[in-house]
Amino acid sequence: MALLYPNTYGVGMSSLGFQLVYAMLGNEDSLVCERFFLPEKKEPLRSVESQRPLTDFPIIFISISFEHDYPHLVQLLRMAGIAPFSSDRDSAIAPAQPLVICGGVATFMNPEPLAPFVDLFVLGEAEPVLPSLVASLLQDHDRLARSDLLLHLSRNLNGCYAPCFYTPEYDNEGELRCYRASHDLPERVVKSVLHHSPVAAHSQLLTPEAEFAEMHLTELGRGCSRGCRFCAAGFIYRPPRLWDGDAVVEGLKARFTGIDRVGLLGMEMADSAALEQISTYLKESGCALSFSSLRADRLSDHLIDLLGASELKSVAIAPDGSSERLRRVINKGLDETDLLEAAERLVAAGIFKLKLYLMIGLPSEADEDLLEAVTLVGKIKERIDRIGKVRGRLTEIVISVNCFAPKPWTPFQFHPFGMSFSPESNKEGSAKEAVNELKRRQKVLRNGLSSLANVHLQFDKPESVLFQAVLSRGDRRLAEVLLTMADTGCSWKQAMKQHHLTAEEYAVRAFRQTSWFPWYVIDHGIDHDYLWQEYQRAFDEKLTLACDTSICRRCGVCHG
Repeated sequence: MALLYPNTYGVGMSSLGFQLVYAMLGNEDSLVCERFFLPEKKEPLRSVESQRPLTDFPIIFISISFEHDYPHLVQLLRMAGIAPFSSDRDSAIAPAQPLVICGGVATFMNPEPLAPFVDLFVLGEAEPVLPSLVASLLQDHDRLARSDLLLHLSRNLNGCYAPCFYTPEYDNEGELRCYRASHDLPERVVKSVLHHSPVAAHSQLLTPEAEFAEMHLTELGRGCSRGCRFCAAGFIYRPPRLWDGDAVVEGLKARFTGIDRVGLLGMEMADSAALEQISTYLKESGCALSFSSLRADRLSDHLIDLLGASELKSVAIAPDGSSERLRRVINKGLDETDLLEAAERLVAAGIFKLKLYLMIGLPSEADEDLLEAVTLVGKIKERIDRIGKVRGRLTEIVISVNCFAPKPWTPFQFHPFGMSFSPESNKEGSAKEAVNELKRRQKVLRNGLSSLANVHLQFDKPESVLFQAVLSRGDRRLAEVLLTMADTGCSWKQAMKQHHLTAEEYAVRAFRQTSWFPWYVIDHGIDHDYLWQEYQRAFDEKLTLACDTSICRRCGVCHG
């Protein structure tokens, strides 16, 4: 079997999910799994392990995490000489006519732009389904016809979705209304969920070319109870699960000899008891701690002590919304006091680079919100500079400003990209207007912060995020766009135009309560009406309490 990540080696090997699947396949005595990545410097597409071509493998697993890698996936199939569309592959599964199986977080947000290329999606988390899937493949891939094997897997394994058995139906206005399933399959495919783990998922390989070259990663859990209205992870990983302290410690113990720096994933979920147990283990084993970002209102004394002991120099916190009002809109649950106190405590613990994550283009956002962010940064700087002057070194502030893109399965899935209006206005615009407006907002922040010394801004490109939004809310018609891009090297805008599709119909439009989305072929258990109500609550600036799976039945996931 081949395991393919549609980006470069360094990016792919930084993915904990990719490493997990590789380890699970490697534990199967009856198969050999070899890795493939997007070649660099025009090198041929060959496996890492034995330099074999992709056409040597009758089964190809693909792990994909980000929408911007969709064109790479199609490019790799073309590069290997494999028919991109599953309908063009032979009935018999064999080398050069492989069974293509795809998973990863991007696929259980919305698999549909990739559906024509893929024989089978594994929707959800790999651990509960992968062993049974591999056992079926080993037994049947060379004796059953492609369609018969896909039907068997779809009927018998959770999370297995074969697009060939599902036909999208559109109304007279070209709006998607539903999928029709054949062979008595369910109309929607239930995702696979790992409910308990005795050992938290952790790094399986370390390589100097990966982003976390000398760091052992371990997750604290999956999902997030906070319910930020823009965040797909907080919804598609429901119910949120926090692994107990013993499971996390076991994941930490699995690190390679000589590795003494660990990264914890999911710090926003950690409770004080688990954090104390983890902290005690790390101190006793002489390990230093690292992580990508922290929840500003969850900085316990244990965590601050661990930060100091780890001599960590850079930490990020995520206000996300630029004003306190917007943080109510997005259900962030952080106020100015939380952010000021967090910045002060982190710098006092020895931080020399403080990173802040902000989004622009959020629903109902106005210039007044952006200017409040400028004021907040000034207040943070005033507080932390006092500490820096005493110790003889100021802390640098880096502000990463990202354009909001509406994501499936979130309350903001109904909202248009780049347009910050209320739903009552019924206002929609063009993609060009949306991009220009986001650039203008970037300029507002740049002008407002330019006078502050030791404050640096980082911006993404609105045009790139627009394409991400198109793919995020796309359907199967985008497959032809991706193939044209791979075959001709043209831009996504040129390819969309060739196929008479527009960014407006996917990204820069407002959806209604009656809308039916391509990703609804998946059953996450989340009620559509709940998401719509949360969207309305956003404009009323109403907060929704964090998810408590022991009593909460609001969204539908825990009804059973």
